[in-house]
Amino acid sequence: MDRFHELRAFIAVADFGGFGKAADSLNSSPPAITRAVAGLEDRLGVRLFNRTTRTVQLTEPGARFLDDARRVLSDLDTAEQDLKGQARFATGQLSITSSLAFGRSVLQPIVADFADAHPLVSVSMLLFDRVIDLVDEGFDLAVRTAHLPDSSLLASRVGEVRRMLVASPDYLAGRGSPKKPPDLKAHAIITHTALTPNREWRYVDAGKPARLTLSPRIEVNDAHAGIQLAEQGKGITIALSYMVGDALRTGRLVPVLFKFSPPPLPVHLIYAQRRIIAPKVRAFLDFAAPRLRAALDDRQKVPKRMSGGPTG
Repeated sequence: MDRFHELRAFIAVADFGGFGKAADSLNSSPPAITRAVAGLEDRLGVRLFNRTTRTVQLTEPGARFLDDARRVLSDLDTAEQDLKGQARFATGQLSITSSLAFGRSVLQPIVADFADAHPLVSVSMLLFDRVIDLVDEGFDLAVRTAHLPDSSLLASRVGEVRRMLVASPDYLAGRGSPKKPPDLKAHAIITHTALTPNREWRYVDAGKPARLTLSPRIEVNDAHAGIQLAEQGKGITIALSYMVGDALRTGRLVPVLFKFSPPPLPVHLIYAQRRIIAPKVRAFLDFAAPRLRAALDDRQKVPKRMSGGPTG
């Protein structure tokens, strides 16, 4: 029996939760789908589904095999399109993920413009403040701000961001500007749980890494909430440079102790390593990478009048 037919039958049963509905979706018959799945199970030597008179559920090996089966068929479809001369057209569903703050601040307008430029592609942009496993969770691409570990993923560097302290001019006018890290002890501090783990500010002093334990006046788990509080003059907060680019340019916020900021973190577009890159993925990489670089470069800049002087 055709192995690709077996895979299509297996995926359809998993997706529709039964052999009858799977048969309808493939314009086949339930006995033919049953034979295809049984042949696949015999060849693999494992049971892929637990069957009762009412339910059909994936076994643990079946659930693991499902993602591999989808990838195999996706590569086959892409190869067939290539041979037919259709691979130059980006089509289908494209799934992208990033952090909440990055998605809202940087990625969303680029995704919107991409959707306008590629009307045959439907885009799913899901934002999470956790590390996503692209393969296991079914995403085509992700934006990741970190030094990447070795993995089977491919990465395209699109810029960098800095962790930095910021405050409003009014706050600093009333409380004074800290000149060195220990001075923060005398200030109202707004911490962010992800950027100040264990309520520590990590910085660089004379070229060496250092850290300072803070006693926050306010602690938040949303960066934009902390930034808004800082703009309202409630204290000094920590943020990533792309989050406060506009506020720095307009003067709503100014850097604090900028010369002590740690080195920047790289930003990458990452995607699964495959022999054939789907046209929709290639189209997004080509479209988004230069726009991400431009946006991050623009937001990385600190106005010269603010990068030194009284705010450090």
